[in-house]
Amino acid sequence: MEFSRNSQEESFAEEVRTWLEEHLVGEFSDLRNRGGTGQEDIPVEILLEWEKELATGGWLGLDFPEELGGRNCSLFEQVIFHQTYVESRAPGRIPNIGVTLLAPTLVAYGTNEQQERFIPEILNGSEFWCQGYSEPDAGSDLANITTRASSEGDHWVVNGQKIWTSLAQYSDWIFVLCRTSAEDTRHQGLSYLLVPMKQEEIEIRPIVQITGGSEFNEVFFNNAKTDRNLAVGEPGGGWSVAMGTLAFERGASTLGQQTSFSQELDELLQLAKQLGVIEEPVIRQKLMKIFSELQIMRYNQMRMLSSLDRGGVPGPEMSIGKLYWASWHRRLGELALNIRGASGMIGMDPTPPLENPLGHGYLLDALQRTFLYSRAHTIYAGSNQIQRNIIGERVLGLPREPRGSD
Repeated sequence: MEFSRNSQEESFAEEVRTWLEEHLVGEFSDLRNRGGTGQEDIPVEILLEWEKELATGGWLGLDFPEELGGRNCSLFEQVIFHQTYVESRAPGRIPNIGVTLLAPTLVAYGTNEQQERFIPEILNGSEFWCQGYSEPDAGSDLANITTRASSEGDHWVVNGQKIWTSLAQYSDWIFVLCRTSAEDTRHQGLSYLLVPMKQEEIEIRPIVQITGGSEFNEVFFNNAKTDRNLAVGEPGGGWSVAMGTLAFERGASTLGQQTSFSQELDELLQLAKQLGVIEEPVIRQKLMKIFSELQIMRYNQMRMLSSLDRGGVPGPEMSIGKLYWASWHRRLGELALNIRGASGMIGMDPTPPLENPLGHGYLLDALQRTFLYSRAHTIYAGSNQIQRNIIGERVLGLPREPRGSD
């Protein structure tokens, strides 16, 4: 299965390469080959500035209409951008939830006023968003949320707690799924609100990860306010909007992700050669297996994207891709430490010593961070267990898993 490019697509790829060469200068000049998922080797503030720089070229809104500040790219042009971006060794991107999740949700469910107010600000990089879904007792079972909002005059007043909120401490806004009806339970009576983060009634508590970083946070709402007209969809109809948001996780960017995975595997192969373990039969077999699985991942994703390009819509089969790549990357991290041997279990002693308020004085290298962070892939954006349920019930048509009353 080959995917050749025509002259117009080659020209687009060259435009991307040229733009990156011209803009990875000045404060961004030393960002190449840095900032991969979980690496935490570039300050978030710089990555936010890089997002704004990308916005100057229109690269944040690849698939959005030009009148909203986008480029109106075809699906395969989006694929080309993400692949070329990674091949150019440009820095790893910060999760820009406003672009990938909220903006397409507003296009599908928002009012004209909401679209005009928020989408241009998202695509020009001036407003950064986070997601308010998970709670301590409502993760995979999202319908169990207890955060509440009441309508008071021209405002919604929000009280409750969210958890695992990525980059909340850097965000300007949060979209919050909360309960607005005291009578309804589970999926009914939920609303999808847009809430400004810069107010005293919101408290953010970073969660220290095993890698030492704090990408995730707890967010507490204590009478936080937002305007009455900032409910997306009808009040009480937030569940369908929230599920629509999850369906908008863009498939095209995963092709760039797979290019990054390929680079990680190439680096692991070089390490195996340097350490002299490349000839060990078990290691060779594992490397060959993980290489073959990466090719399968690419072909499966291209198959699904081809279907979308022919006018299809994202469906439950997208869970196959999420389950596959998340499990694959976790296995890659495990194989990396297997190849490293005992030294992979030891943190590096920095010189000079770290002045770390979190209490640990060691450094982790890229492979160690990949091993640790890749384990989160099988949990966030729908755990592996949830993905298997979706595939079994909605793709294969198997009987539903027994559940409590909805």
